[in-house]
Amino acid sequence: MSPETTTETTRPTNAVTRPVKDAATPPWWQSAVVYQVYPRSFQDSDGDGIGDIPGIRRRLDHLQRLGVDVVWLSPAYRSPQADNGYDISDYQDVDPLFGSLDDLDGLIADLHRRGMKLVMDLVVNHTSDEHPWFVQSRASSASSKRDWYVWRPPRAGHVGGEPGAEPNGWRSYFSGPAWTWDEATGEYYLRLFHTKQPDLNWENPDVREAVWSMMRWWVERGVDGFRMDVVNNISKPIDLTGPEADGFVYGFGPKRHEYLQEMRREVFDRYPDRDLLTVGEMPGVTIEDAVLYTDPARREVDMVFQFEHVGLDHGPGGKFDPVPLDLRALRASLGRWQDGLAAVGWNALYWDNHDQPRAVSRFGDDGEHWRESATALATVLHLHRGTPYVYQGEELGMTNVPYASIDDAQDVESLNAYAEAVAGEAPGGLTPERVLDGIRAMGRDNARTPVQWDGTEHAGFTTGTPWLPVAPNHTWLNAQAQYDDPRSVFHHYRRLIALRHERPVVAHGDLTMLLPDDEYLYAFERTFAGERLVVVANLSGERRRAPLDVGGMRVVLGNTEHHATGTIVGGGVLAGAGLDRPGDDEEPGIDLDPWEAVVLG
Repeated sequence: MSPETTTETTRPTNAVTRPVKDAATPPWWQSAVVYQVYPRSFQDSDGDGIGDIPGIRRRLDHLQRLGVDVVWLSPAYRSPQADNGYDISDYQDVDPLFGSLDDLDGLIADLHRRGMKLVMDLVVNHTSDEHPWFVQSRASSASSKRDWYVWRPPRAGHVGGEPGAEPNGWRSYFSGPAWTWDEATGEYYLRLFHTKQPDLNWENPDVREAVWSMMRWWVERGVDGFRMDVVNNISKPIDLTGPEADGFVYGFGPKRHEYLQEMRREVFDRYPDRDLLTVGEMPGVTIEDAVLYTDPARREVDMVFQFEHVGLDHGPGGKFDPVPLDLRALRASLGRWQDGLAAVGWNALYWDNHDQPRAVSRFGDDGEHWRESATALATVLHLHRGTPYVYQGEELGMTNVPYASIDDAQDVESLNAYAEAVAGEAPGGLTPERVLDGIRAMGRDNARTPVQWDGTEHAGFTTGTPWLPVAPNHTWLNAQAQYDDPRSVFHHYRRLIALRHERPVVAHGDLTMLLPDDEYLYAFERTFAGERLVVVANLSGERRRAPLDVGGMRVVLGNTEHHATGTIVGGGVLAGAGLDRPGDDEEPGIDLDPWEAVVLG
């Protein structure tokens, strides 16, 4: 399939509009699938080795063929790129690395013509230290924008800049204290992430109004919603006291709901005909809080990204001390979130994103059972209740990449963690060798290698030298090789997305977990308006039998040739591919090959 090149750059006026729906009509995004594009790694159009917006426009045929409804664009704003664009120096411009505002306007128009929407990444917990707001803020303690950020003097009895003088014990997500000393003005500024990412002070109403104004500017330009980066951290206990004064700031600020409700009033409610999508990334969020965030009556956000299930394989030393995943714990975790948001609220479903390693390497088998495990994991995720998110390359089964040494890593989180280990300061006393092994398994660079379009030298991503090396397996694991293979990972994702669009039970049905204590089988039931689906997956490398009575059901979708789509289930066991009906004294069940997944209906 040839990519489409689009040259139009006319600015769209008001994007795709839809009529206001009756309150009883399910929101459109409950039946939708979102595709995340990490722009620097998607497609390069000019040979500089960095993906760009014209490159994205060239590959829209791929997304349309896949069948996704929404494209979520990771930050393409102007930025010094200290954290690959999550450090923004101008919210209302495109970084020259990625193109221009005209290019982005053209992308919006292209997507709308194809019936897709564009969601932008909203990063307003912090800015870059090169943003004009912060440049003014740090210029003088008397600056009119001093209070736009969180500044505090050294701890009483300590000299600023020395270890232990930080205002409190808050820790950065990127390791080390969450405070940076500013010699010129004699105070610390708060930065929960990189030193070049100072946190905004949302207590200041001028800050909030500046954010609302910027968001309205993008909506009026045609953007269809926002994925909100670490948005539960925008409110902080500014007095810096109490037991929360040490450790990580996990979204416990007292005004977090108040600010999101204000955002709804000041931005989204002003465009009632636009069907805008709002999803909040929320580290540390609890189910109870997620219900509040996503309750439609409270007018906050449509859905949340939670992190419980992607923390289950973190060991005592944290992310870079990984441990084997217990399937029972994974099922229990996802089951809690399904149950917790069943009556009120909504889940965002994901395995992969730009901050997580590749799911097929992390949770599956990227060796002997690569295809089967990639498609089994996809089947399990997409048949849950919630809106699925596909991260670029996930639909191809892209894998983690080999790290020969720390010199192969570029991500700031990985580099900081390794530096801590070298200095003997890693959590749990991890050695540099152990941290490097953890980076190989869990490092964010695994998700950021270029998309593998074909088997040529740089996988069709660039004619130049890619900013991160292309994975060596691109010679056989690539989009071009999968387009004409009906058994490919790509086509399985197409079928899953089509199933969600076609069967209301997938989007709206109740979910009941089955076989809750099984170590290897993941099974659940979906029911809605008289329709029933049973999903069962063998998430192991051995053939296993699932003790489920599903007599009379048909295989709606399978990921192997073992049980082909359309096979009739008879006598409580799948009757096909060499399997016979059970005898009178045999218990009903389904025999599944390694990493086989079936949807029965």
